[in-house]
Amino acid sequence: MQAPAGYSIPKGHVCKLKRSLYGLKQASRQWNLELISKVLAFGFLQSAHDHCLFIKSTKAGLIALFVYVDDVLITCISESKITEVKDFLHSAFTIKDLGPAKYFLGLEIARSSSGTSITQDKFIRDIISDTGLQPARPASCPLPPGLKYVEPYRRLVGRLLYLSFTCLNISFGAQQLSQFVHAPCHIHMDAALHLVRYLKSYPKCDLFFPASNSLSLTAYCDVDWASCTDSRRFLIGYCIVLGNALVSWKTKKQTTVARSTAEAKYRSLGSTVCELQWISFLLSDLKVFHERTKHLEIDCHLVRDKFKVGFVLPLHISGVDQLADIFTKSLSRSRFSSLLSKMGLVSSPQVHLEGGLKRISCFAMDDTSCCKVEDDNPDDVVLS
Repeated sequence: MQAPAGYSIPKGHVCKLKRSLYGLKQASRQWNLELISKVLAFGFLQSAHDHCLFIKSTKAGLIALFVYVDDVLITCISESKITEVKDFLHSAFTIKDLGPAKYFLGLEIARSSSGTSITQDKFIRDIISDTGLQPARPASCPLPPGLKYVEPYRRLVGRLLYLSFTCLNISFGAQQLSQFVHAPCHIHMDAALHLVRYLKSYPKCDLFFPASNSLSLTAYCDVDWASCTDSRRFLIGYCIVLGNALVSWKTKKQTTVARSTAEAKYRSLGSTVCELQWISFLLSDLKVFHERTKHLEIDCHLVRDKFKVGFVLPLHISGVDQLADIFTKSLSRSRFSSLLSKMGLVSSPQVHLEGGLKRISCFAMDDTSCCKVEDDNPDDVVLS
């Protein structure tokens, strides 16, 4: 940093800052502390399970504030309360009101009377365009069945991982490709481009959250034991459904080696229960019904303890109905399509953009422009 023009500093002296300046390493934290203090002073409570969530109960309904650095979403059943929060923030900071949320952090949001949908369709088109695969023949599944598996590769895989936040059908493929970012070969790049070609044929389906939805949590988890041919570590996959809406899913290779399929399945159950508990805590914060961190101890006792208190109910499920297979295996086209059709996705034409969102408001601070596979194993498990 340099002193302002015209300000003379004696040799051997430095300036002492009395406030944080944009660009300094401390700036982002100081900004976050300032924002939190103002929001709390206005009567909001910060969630102990997700520090980006602020909640305020009023007679008109619950107000929820979602913060990502300096991008904010406000949601409430009352438009007047949304306006009230905006006015308060405008008096405390310089903000830009971007109106009803239609695009936030790369997510396209649309709402109709039947519910809300989220997609990343534009991001998919950008990836296809950047890789030069517009004229390529579409692929029918993310990775060729049975496939076990430099900068352009690293960048492409990073974008695919980000896309998997809303495109659950590429979660397994993106996870497999991410194992080779340190030293990719031609076979890995070919597989990555195959996944992009799949995106060309991918029907435009959105994550859909029905306006009328039950609040029961159901989870599916699966494991591919010793799937890694190099380390023999196992892969877990799970998905969690709130009513008819898919709210969480993951594909992850574990850091330990399981000595049996039973051990691997138990550990998969443990990870799923942790995520279930975290979601239930968030729902409690939102007055709908986190672990201290999302990395609670995962061992054989966790599932047993949660079963004893009635928090989870493990059930046998046939491999045909095991939705979590899509997160742990490279499947055939028919099997993949069958599972995907059960995920509760909807074709986007069912959700119309007209009118946008009437109860979710988005704005940016400091003029920021971004608004922001086959297995009939009877031991597969579903949690309800």
